[in-house]
Amino acid sequence: MILIALGSYFATPQRIREANNFTLAPLKEVGWLFLGIFGTMIPVLEYMERSAEKLGLTSRTAFFWATGLLSALLDNAPTYLAFFAAALGLHHFDINEPSQVIDFISKNGVEFAAISLGATFFGALTYIGNAPNLLVKTIAEHAHVPTPSFVGYIWKFALPILIPAFVFVSILFFPG
Repeated sequence: MILIALGSYFATPQRIREANNFTLAPLKEVGWLFLGIFGTMIPVLEYMERSAEKLGLTSRTAFFWATGLLSALLDNAPTYLAFFAAALGLHHFDINEPSQVIDFISKNGVEFAAISLGATFFGALTYIGNAPNLLVKTIAEHAHVPTPSFVGYIWKFALPILIPAFVFVSILFFPG
């Protein structure tokens, strides 16, 4: 992917980038955000692996909603990883042991799906819930295209549309 991005950048004539007001600023902004997030993950993973039960993460529904709500406020990849570590720890598996990860997935597929769907779907609740959301907003703002505010987006789209859909998914696929 890096080679494709570099090839595209260098193959595109400078006049086209200038006409489109192309800048690397949005990419740099998201890059710094990711560096901060992933640079602090190891202690979080260890804590989550030890603390799932204390945090009330004992059901598929709890994993779906907890993973999802954090995914709305943090990028979905580190959120997924943190709650996956919690689920592994809850069942006495170690995230650092590939054979145990495979064993967990084969025995706890629905719980694995709850974490995966929560991390993926809920990222759409906010601009910061998924890095591309933030990237698109930053690009739009750079181009002076009006975008809803953080709270405006939540009020106009997330609460009336997405939350009811997530309740439906929760009831349909992860009861109890």
